[in-house]
Amino acid sequence: MRVLVAGGTGYIGRHVVRELVLRGHDVSCVVRREAAVTEPLAGADVRCGEVTDLASVRAAVASQRFDAVVSCLATRTGAPADAWRVEHQANLNVLEVARSAGVQHFVLLSAICVQRPRLAFQHAKLAFERALMASGVAYSIVRPTAFFKSLAGQVPAVKRGKPFMVFGDGELTACKPISERDLARFLADCLEHPAKHNQVLPIGGPGPPVSPRQQAALLSELRGAPVPVRRVPVWLLGFIAALLGGLGRWFPGLAEKAELVRIGRYYATESMLAFDAAHGRYDAEATPSYGHDTLRDFYARVWSEGLSGQELGDHALFTKGNDT
Repeated sequence: MRVLVAGGTGYIGRHVVRELVLRGHDVSCVVRREAAVTEPLAGADVRCGEVTDLASVRAAVASQRFDAVVSCLATRTGAPADAWRVEHQANLNVLEVARSAGVQHFVLLSAICVQRPRLAFQHAKLAFERALMASGVAYSIVRPTAFFKSLAGQVPAVKRGKPFMVFGDGELTACKPISERDLARFLADCLEHPAKHNQVLPIGGPGPPVSPRQQAALLSELRGAPVPVRRVPVWLLGFIAALLGGLGRWFPGLAEKAELVRIGRYYATESMLAFDAAHGRYDAEATPSYGHDTLRDFYARVWSEGLSGQELGDHALFTKGNDT
């Protein structure tokens, strides 16, 4: 197929491009001009354009025809303005251009957390999901659970002897994390399997769900000794968010920081599993599993090689440079 990829230089996007090329698809990517120079995508036709600018996207793919689009676009910060600019408007731009280019199928990388939306980026994602469903273009909306990298930030600190930090008792949440490689394969499968068309597809990695306490147990195995666990009260995040939100009335930059803390609190209190609305609970068994890569193997690699290639950037809550 001729496939247009948006967000191809991102964390998941790079793996999607690689997987599509390996499967023999003819892949084109719309990337920022500076990214085209610093992040080459082997085997793909790189086209320079700014996805938040409709005219720029049109110029990037002018007169081209495509069978499908895979969008891995995501906000870098989660801040409200950035979320609506990228998660919603940029995806709308890509969808409009895709329809003009003859696209019959649009694969969207979303997130399982939109099941219970409380944050700006979740509402932005859902708004585009609704627009895509109403567009008349066949769709596959993929909602993965946690990425491996989102559970990696504390590994270097633990290796240096620091405690593993959990919110509450460490059993408030659970997830079925999926590797970037397995998620890329699943997204590519959506192009090739008609049963995945016009579907909303929650997806997790292999094996049972893991809680933060169980993550600490995995690291204890790698360390060869029990990893101490430090409990952080959840109310602390709520207090910080409220404080920053109040100060944000006079200092706008703090309002954005308050949203980032709210994001942290959300992930500290909500599981990344399928939500059973009828019973008001998360359901691990209803969260499909896919792939072969395990969190334990990933932790072993980070333990020996560090976080190179797994940088969390603006989404970090615990990072290798932050031991508190």
